[in-house]
Amino acid sequence: MDIREIQNLIKFVAKSGATEVKLEMDDFKITIKTTQEGTDTTYVQQVPVTTALPQAAAPMPVAPTTAAPVAPEVKSSEDNSKYITVKSPIIGTFYRKPAPDKPVFVEVGSTISKGDVVCVIEAMKLFNEIESEVSGKIVKVLVDDASPVEFDQPLFLVDPS
Repeated sequence: MDIREIQNLIKFVAKSGATEVKLEMDDFKITIKTTQEGTDTTYVQQVPVTTALPQAAAPMPVAPTTAAPVAPEVKSSEDNSKYITVKSPIIGTFYRKPAPDKPVFVEVGSTISKGDVVCVIEAMKLFNEIESEVSGKIVKVLVDDASPVEFDQPLFLVDPS
């Protein structure tokens, strides 16, 4: 297996969403572990056992692994404790608009009521409208459009006053 095939395998695994793939051949073993931020790759070469004279095995080229970047904790100078956080009820892709040619559901400064649609989250090819559970004014949008979101991830800050 040459380096190009290994790189293609890494790209395929990263796109597939698998978290770990192990491939064992006669003379080497590859383990690919993916994280949400990127792909960590570990290569392990095993030299086949021979009964002939010992030979030095050429090391397999190893692509540099990248450590998962740690997001620095951002501390705002404002006191966000007075705001209510609208969180994602599902895992999926966050969209601020109902369609690419339509306006966004809410902007910073928009006044919302309980039950108003604030965004949609696409999960398994279904677009789920996310309704606000509080009334108030949108203070901050915490997620970029077309970004993946996790369950219970903060989406918006709302000032209930």
